[in-house]
Parts: sequence; C-alpha cells; structure tokens
Amino acid sequence: MEVAVIGGGIGGLTLALYLHANGIRCRVYEAAAEFKPLGVGINLFPHAMRRLFELGLGEAIARVGVEAREFTFFNQYGQLIYSEPCGRYAGYEFPHYSFHRADLHEVLRDAVKTRIGADAVVMSHNCCGVDQDESRVTLRFEHTVSGEPLAPVRADAAVACDGFHSAVRRQFYPNEGRPSFGGINLWRGVTRGKPFLTGASVTRAGPLRTGKLVVYAVRNHPDGTQTLNWSCEVKKDSWAENDWNQRGSLKDFIGYYLDWRFDWLDVPDMLRRAEFVLEYPMVDRDPVERWSFGRVTLLGDAAHPMYPRGGNGGAQAILDAERLAQLLEASRDPAAAFRAYQADRLPKTTPIVLTNRTAPPDLIIETVDSITGGKPFRHIEDVIGRETLVEISERYKQIAAWDLDSVNR
Repeated sequence: MEVAVIGGGIGGLTLALYLHANGIRCRVYEAAAEFKPLGVGINLFPHAMRRLFELGLGEAIARVGVEAREFTFFNQYGQLIYSEPCGRYAGYEFPHYSFHRADLHEVLRDAVKTRIGADAVVMSHNCCGVDQDESRVTLRFEHTVSGEPLAPVRADAAVACDGFHSAVRRQFYPNEGRPSFGGINLWRGVTRGKPFLTGASVTRAGPLRTGKLVVYAVRNHPDGTQTLNWSCEVKKDSWAENDWNQRGSLKDFIGYYLDWRFDWLDVPDMLRRAEFVLEYPMVDRDPVERWSFGRVTLLGDAAHPMYPRGGNGGAQAILDAERLAQLLEASRDPAAAFRAYQADRLPKTTPIVLTNRTAPPDLIIETVDSITGGKPFRHIEDVIGRETLVEISERYKQIAAWDLDSVNR
C-alpha cells in the first residue's frame, strides 16, 4: 500500500512517521516551495507528547523545547488566581513541552528524511483536487510558484493534511462558506528576554473584555535568556480573512496592556521588543459529519479546525495520525480504515472544537472577573474556592482526553 500525504505540517509529517513505523509506504506533498522558520509557539500536552516519545523523538524534542512546570492564571492586575503543576510535575508519565513551531517542525522533518528518505517530502506541490476509482486515487497538483500543472500522482489512498484552508475539504464541502468568527482578534509574537516566574510557566492573564494575554517560553538560550511566545486576544466586531503569517501592527493592540507592569513581567516592554507581530482573527469551522470519502480522508486542521486554545490544534492532529496509521496497518483496506478512523476520531474532536469556543482553560479567569466585577481582590479565597477552579481545569482536560487517568493508562 502507498499513501499520498497532502501537506507537510505537523500533522502530515507525524502521519508519515507513523505510516513508516507501521510498514506502509508514503510520500508527503507540500505546497510551500521551501520550509521557512515561520510561526510562533505551540504547546504540546502529555497526551501528544506520549505519541512523540513513542516515535523515538524524545531526545530531539528535549534539545529544542522548554519543559513546562506549571499553569498560572492571573487577572488584569497581575494578581494570581490559580496555579497548578503540569506535565511530569503533575504526575504524568510524559512531559508538557512548549516549542517554537519552527523547531518542532524541524525535528519532525529531519526524522522523516532520516527514516523514510531524502525524497520523502516533495515541495512546491499545491494540491488542486483528488479523483478516485475503485482501486486508486489520483492527486492533481499545480506548481506553487508558476501555477503550471504538474504531473498527477497515483496512490492507493490519500490523506489531506493541508490545513485550515484545505483544498481537499473544499472539494467535498464546496458550499461550506467562510470560517466561523468568534468576535476575537489575535496578535502573536516572540520576544527574547529574561525568564519570568519559574522560567517554565505557561501563563494566562486577563479577561477578554480588557484584553487577554498568554505567554510562555519556547527556547532556552546559553546566556540565560529565553524566547518568550506571547499572544494577545481582544474583542472585535469585524474581520478579514488572512493566513497565519499576516504581519500585524503593535499600535492596534498595545493600548490594552500599557499599565500591565507586574512584578513578575513588564508586558508592554515585552510587546515593544517583539521580533515581529502576526495578526489573525480567531476563527474555526463548524464540525462536519464526515471526513472520509472512499480512499480519501481528512486529518488535523483539514478535518477539525479549532480555536488555538488549550494546546489542541497540533495535539489532535498527532492523535489523528497515530490512530489512522494503526487502522491502515490493521485492515489494509483504505476505505474501511478511513471509515473506522472517522468513527473513532470525529466524536472525540467535535466536543473540543465546541468547548474551545465557550469554555477553554481560561474560563478560570472569566469566572473570577465576573464574580469580582472586574475589580482587584485582596485574597482569591474570598472570591472563589480552589476546588471550583480545579473543577474548571479538570473538566477541560477530560474533554480533550489529557487528564491524568487518560494519559497514564
């Protein structure tokens, strides 16, 4: 069996590694002319890290990522609402890591080339669509730069890992329309600076109504500094479609954070010293009832695009890849394997898509803000009991299947 993997992102490369590990031939077709160190940070929680360690990537990951120690939640005044250990510090068998997306991608890419071959990833192949008959699929491509048609590719099956703007998903859902906009705009960037808190804290601060901040370290440097990944979320009524690497302007959002000078982090200073700023709207798509169409299926953001909250975009693509490769190895009938994959994974990812809209982990901050009316507190225990905050945190972990019992199975 030979599988054509459309898209060389985190999901596509992880799928290639899993297919190879299960004795299934594959090749990855990537639209980009070359891989560039684009993007910003990504968190991978123990449920995803378990899979990467099982793929033998643990040592490479440890060299490029920052192992997180804790989650912390603050209000807009820099007051601590809640903290809890994470990863191995919380009793998981596997760690929680924060990465620069480019570093994680390089680890996966190097593993694919080493294990499968230098020609395992084919560049400048922009997929225009797929056709199939009873025994094979045919992939149609055009050259990314010239736009000229390329030779079609035949394979036994095709998996579309071509991201949020998937051409293959659009082929099967031509009337899906624009993405769903949640009324939130997102700016992201990276800044090199001194460690804050533990130096390994994944931190959220502020409610959406005042501007929300997420910040964590993604690289450790020999001089003791770190690369800090940050994102700022602000409510907004309108939006324009763009890609994940659209440049943004600091002046459009820094006003929300000018007085956020805390004893643990000077937020406006961090924002002003950013290496770059990216801007895009907080969008997803409504869950669909079907991912698999004969010998073609969807994976990752092509299957279940979701808000970038709770570290589940990349993680769920990794879990998709593991399960899909297992089912292909077990049945060797692509259409049957794809149906079983859909039956397994779709009901698990749909609740995450919906929960990321309404009750992500930072619901902790929103809850306290509602109780206090947006005012500072003297003692958090006078506002809300710790058991209630623990319950909010655990509820999301269970929906996303990275609670302690699920991961340490």
